[in-house]
Amino acid sequence: MTPAILIHDATIVTADADGSVHHGASIAIEGDRIAAIGATEELKSRYPHATMVDGRNRAVMPGFANTHTHLHLTLARGIFEDMSSPNAPPFDAVNRLPLPRLSDEEHMVMCQLGALEAIRSGTTALLEDNIGIARYAGPLADTGLRLLLAERAWDKAVGNIGGMEPFEASEALADAGLERISRLHEEWNGARGGRVAVGLAAWAPDMCSPRLLNRLSGLSEKLDARCTIHLNQLWGEVEAVRRERKCLPTEYLHAEGFLNDRLIAAHCRCMVPREEELLGRSGASVAFNSCMAARRGLSPRIAALQEAGCNISIGTDNMAEDMVEATRTAMFMERVRRSDGREPTPEEALGWATRNGYRAMGVADGGTLAPGMKADLVVLRTDRPHLVPRLRLVSNFVHQGQASDVQSVMVDGAWIMRDGEVLTMDEAAIVAEADLVARRAWARLFAARPELEVPPGFSPAP
Repeated sequence: MTPAILIHDATIVTADADGSVHHGASIAIEGDRIAAIGATEELKSRYPHATMVDGRNRAVMPGFANTHTHLHLTLARGIFEDMSSPNAPPFDAVNRLPLPRLSDEEHMVMCQLGALEAIRSGTTALLEDNIGIARYAGPLADTGLRLLLAERAWDKAVGNIGGMEPFEASEALADAGLERISRLHEEWNGARGGRVAVGLAAWAPDMCSPRLLNRLSGLSEKLDARCTIHLNQLWGEVEAVRRERKCLPTEYLHAEGFLNDRLIAAHCRCMVPREEELLGRSGASVAFNSCMAARRGLSPRIAALQEAGCNISIGTDNMAEDMVEATRTAMFMERVRRSDGREPTPEEALGWATRNGYRAMGVADGGTLAPGMKADLVVLRTDRPHLVPRLRLVSNFVHQGQASDVQSVMVDGAWIMRDGEVLTMDEAAIVAEADLVARRAWARLFAARPELEVPPGFSPAP
């Protein structure tokens, strides 16, 4: 039997609802679970044969749960951040440049790059929303991350989110999406000792017909699977749904019976109060993609959504996987929106990013540090200039923390990063290959489409 692991003489940030922090304490891990948290001498005597990990000048906290990301869109880093859709008429679809086409191998490399950044910034669980996840599910599972793989379906024949094209439903598109979901679920749900789960994604309200929403709801119930959707992401989406369905996006989902407590609604930043109330009454979770909200110049009313009954979690969305930055930005954006320099607190923001994220993903035994909970945790260096003096560690870390403070990452009781080294991936090779893949892909696109505007400062392919 593998010996227990005891991280001793550390600061233990539980991220529980009370914000409990244990100073100069120890945490014991047995198998994939937290066995005990307590005084160092007591736990050393209880676990004399444990593998000892020195926790001096270190903090242990739950890993982050990223509830909305698209790993392959690391490809668009440096491009899409500055190409937001308009927030007032005339509207057009999201992303003004097409994404370069990639081979399956190139696509996998960009996803691995995203997973690598996620691990390095303390993520232990993430929801991946994409098309054709089966192409890279194996390498993604090999990273050691806890995964909710949400394969996407839609049936609008022509157009993208926020586009003004008339809605023409394609049964073939709908059937293909449902088939991909079912196949992925059969192959991967419950894999790697339950570390991998499969859910389903409806792309967005303006991309899905009532019939498809009903079919997805039925499949979600049949598979007992979590579901996600881009919701009220853009004012163009709101206008498209208003034109086609004669109501607002959240009202449309409510009318079709699509809202429930297993739904993760991403964005929710173009809502009116009656939509917030509908979403909250359903018990759905919200993925607050705070960095993307800042880039787009639009932010959801988190206080109203929370008051209505939504479970608030945090996602990174496109181009980045840094949950340290996303957590800080969530707190800052909501303080600016509220004109309140005290609320939300750092402890509340950390709870969004950890325990609420695990709840959203359906992992009831994760997201906090307590005996019996999953051993999904990170170890931080606290002897860093920006984290000293260590008067309120949670506040220090949420306000000033950096991804580079994350020293080690554990999922299911296994180290996937230890002392600054990612153990499950060839970091140097992935970084080098991803740089080549992305630069060559964009160069191919601009060469093939000379009418496209090349962004300023674009680096040519090597």
